Amino acid sequence: MKENETRVNLLPKHEKYWEIGQKNCTLVTKFILLGLSDIPELRVFLFLVFLLIYGVTVLGNLGMIVLIKVSSQLHTPMYFFLSHLSFVDFCYSTIIVPKMLDNIINEDKAISFLECMVQFYLFCFYAVTEVILLAVMAYDRFVAICSPLLYMVIMSQKLCVGLVSGCYLCATVCSLIHMCLALEIPTYRSNVINHFFCDLPPLLSLACSDVSVNELLLYVVASFNEISSIVVILTSYLFILITILRMRSAEGRRKAFSTCASHLTAIIVFHGTILFIYCRPSSGNSWDTDKVATVFYTVVIPMLNPLIYSLRNKDVKEALRKVMRFNLFSDGSCS
Repeated sequence: MKENETRVNLLPKHEKYWEIGQKNCTLVTKFILLGLSDIPELRVFLFLVFLLIYGVTVLGNLGMIVLIKVSSQLHTPMYFFLSHLSFVDFCYSTIIVPKMLDNIINEDKAISFLECMVQFYLFCFYAVTEVILLAVMAYDRFVAICSPLLYMVIMSQKLCVGLVSGCYLCATVCSLIHMCLALEIPTYRSNVINHFFCDLPPLLSLACSDVSVNELLLYVVASFNEISSIVVILTSYLFILITILRMRSAEGRRKAFSTCASHLTAIIVFHGTILFIYCRPSSGNSWDTDKVATVFYTVVIPMLNPLIYSLRNKDVKEALRKVMRFNLFSDGSCS
């Protein structure tokens, strides 16, 4: 008995709570987010890195939304979808990163049960929206490249609004299903979450009750969303590839391949991490590995998307030059 007590006392604070929590299942009013690292020496470095990434994310995505709004030449279906992608990236990055920065720099890593559920719901909502929106954008590129003369007819304003609304509606249903089932969990073994935000798999691992239904639904819903989206993306790009190979202009083929390569790179990173985390059995998961993988699609991808999808685009660069030139001339005339 003394040996066990000595072993528990030697454990760090969070691990000690975990050992005791294994025996006592209780109602939880708040959770403790362990974050990315417990090493004190890394705190300042991680804080500065993620603060910089978040600053670029906010500037890039909000800047893209404003640019598309004010530039009449960007009022096309492609940029309509891009503006919603930027909005989604900004939102789910904002849901996670500020709280993560607060936890990195402060000793108090607590988050209330209500805040945890709200964070999970909003994260799930925007993540699912992005999964489906990427498939919609692939379809948009398919129509633009394979049927350029009918592009504006097929991709009408009504269809574009309907497709985006469908993305948000599907995300709402999926998020509500997961959150309602999570709220049904009565007690937890511990309130220590080995993650940097309230994600569902770490929460389920702490539950005292049987969560096999939650895990099954998580696996089924995530797999269905991923597989259906990837099928649409791959089918669209297969026809795009066939069309590009039939082009007579070498310069046209090079530009099209360059655009597709950038788009597919972002899709592979985003969907690859989601498949790795959510679309596999929960047994044997390494939470540390999952945390590192999650950083890519919750923090890094929202920063890269404006660059990958928009800032390398000639139309966007030209629109940005016109806006900057107009502002400079306006300032000059005012003075």
